Amino acid sequence: MTTEIEWWEYDDAGEMGEALAGDIQFIIESAIDARGGAVVALPGGRTPGPIYAKLSKAKLDWKRVTIVPTDDRIVPMGDPMSNVTGIAKIFLPLGARVIPLVSDKAPDYKAAGRAADARLLDFHWPLDLCVLGMGADGHTASIFPGPDLTEALTGPKERRALGVMPEPLPPEAPVARVTLSLAAIVAARALMIAITGQEKRDVLERAITEGAGSTLPIGRVLAEAELPVDVHWSV
Repeated sequence: MTTEIEWWEYDDAGEMGEALAGDIQFIIESAIDARGGAVVALPGGRTPGPIYAKLSKAKLDWKRVTIVPTDDRIVPMGDPMSNVTGIAKIFLPLGARVIPLVSDKAPDYKAAGRAADARLLDFHWPLDLCVLGMGADGHTASIFPGPDLTEALTGPKERRALGVMPEPLPPEAPVARVTLSLAAIVAARALMIAITGQEKRDVLERAITEGAGSTLPIGRVLAEAELPVDVHWSV
């Protein structure tokens, strides 16, 4: 199976943010019309900032929108490393439901992953939209090289989230994570990737070329996607 990839190129992150926000708004509106609500997974980090700034101005029925992070670091709510904290600051005041993946009470990262998986049972599935970022090392969500990579890529199709320990730990955030699984990501009704910079573009193009045999997590994820994937890239 060869995944259909469509590239969208922009002159800067602001232009990309505006275009992507419009696409996300359309998908959310369509999901609300079809199912009475929308469930979307959004990434943390710096790249999505311009996207969320534009999206937050959209005239949507936000009370019908549920947002989960694609992944999160196992840190307390409010910690600068917490993805859900950044997402919640933008979208909770609009009326959206923002669902954390991380349970502070879990005794270890594996248990945190099981708790997240159970929590996601409460929402309609599959996701209406999953937006992915990507690191320069080819990880996406928190599907990192390490002892839990195989489980994240090949675990049961019904598993939506799991705890992972990157190896090596990224120096900017040396903590365990909870991430959506490959199965949960590729089941989404719409899948987008948003990246900036030539270095990441080169990595992503390599991963796409390598396909299912890629050594890069993003390559393995994309090889399993059955629907076309939109890649949004700016310099």
